Amino acid sequence: MGDADEKGSKIFVQCAQCHTAQKGGKRKTRPHLHGLFGRMTGQAAAFSYTHTNKNKGITWGEDTPMQYLENPKKYIPGTKMILAGIKKGERADLIANLKKATHE
Repeated sequence: MGDADEKGSKIFVQCAQCHTAQKGGKRKTRPHLHGLFGRMTGQAAAFSYTHTNKNKGITWGEDTPMQYLENPKKYIPGTKMILAGIKKGERADLIANLKKATHE
């Protein structure tokens, strides 16, 4: 399991340019991440997803963010995600941070 606080929050800074994770947080240019875990791809309110993202048919759980964040465009072809990918060790820290931040 990764470091949710120190390392994870530092990595989330690059995500925070487009996303917010806190409940009731200000909407930015990309989907709100609060409630991410347990939600299906392409289902966050108030965001226009690509067809492939809406129809990916997976639920964000323990393993899916690790696979997705390695190479988002490979995992969901046609995604609007601009991030090329995150290194494995950093992904674990980021996911730990997201689990904490998106459930508070």
